[in-house]
Amino acid sequence: MDPEAALKYSVQRLGPRYSEVVEGLIVLSEPMWDHEKVVDQIRDQLREKVRELDCLMGSGDLDLPGSLNWFVPDLAVVPAVLAEGAGALLPEQTLLVVEATSESNAENDRSVKRKRYGQYGAPLYLLLDRQRLEWTLFSEPHALGYAKQDGPHPFGTTIFLPAPFELELNTSRL
Repeated sequence: MDPEAALKYSVQRLGPRYSEVVEGLIVLSEPMWDHEKVVDQIRDQLREKVRELDCLMGSGDLDLPGSLNWFVPDLAVVPAVLAEGAGALLPEQTLLVVEATSESNAENDRSVKRKRYGQYGAPLYLLLDRQRLEWTLFSEPHALGYAKQDGPHPFGTTIFLPAPFELELNTSRL
């Protein structure tokens, strides 16, 4: 088994913890309730639109083939048809990826994941930076990351998600 496959196989079998591979390092974490509150606020606002688009949202595995990365986003929106019987999906198969920072992983979310999600075609990456109390929406993925950046904006400022969402998200309670 090649090293990439071995590492990704291992991290999937670590048990009930939230585990991922970031640039070849296994990262274990157990999200705290204040972290979950932020993600839940976004989830609640997306729910109706996600159903309308015949999609699912959750924190399933995302593989980045050819790299030593296996991400488990805080929230991803994917077409329902892709989730049936699927293991890991690819970032390009998502409609939106959301990461909320924690003190232990903030730099991964701000830099590594921003770059990698863009390189692997995630059309929208929403970064909720809990330490800086701001959000940034990245779009137009390309080989170096993202071409377009909306933000950073302070929590309390409305987020406009472009097509296919065409939806405003209230961040005043984040």
